[in-house]
Amino acid sequence: MNEYDLLDEEQLANKVIGIALKTHTKLGPGLLENAYKKVFAHMLRKEGFFVEEEKEIPIFVDEIKIEVGYKIDLLVQKKLVLELKSVENLNDIHLAQTINYLRLGNFKLALLINFNVERLKFGINRVINSRFK
Repeated sequence: MNEYDLLDEEQLANKVIGIALKTHTKLGPGLLENAYKKVFAHMLRKEGFFVEEEKEIPIFVDEIKIEVGYKIDLLVQKKLVLELKSVENLNDIHLAQTINYLRLGNFKLALLINFNVERLKFGINRVINSRFK
């Protein structure tokens, strides 16, 4: 157990956003999504966070687990979903994907982050699972 285990999702998100800003400052815009994912995961771990990369999320139908290849980019402290992009603009498909990860994994909060922006504060979106509102 570490200090981050005691934080709720919002508190955790605020800490993670700080590290996302540092990651973006180091790398800038224009790289592939995978570069941001690897560097961001490294920086989070360096700060003491528990990070799972490419966390598989199954679908359950009739109480049967079906693996269909859905993968969360980064899962922090087993409760904060990070969906990373490096695109010109986020669109409804990116939001729908993030909402589905929240729903399928029964998570409360996600950060949908587009690193392909000049100022990262314009690329960060909080997404809340409607079950927790």
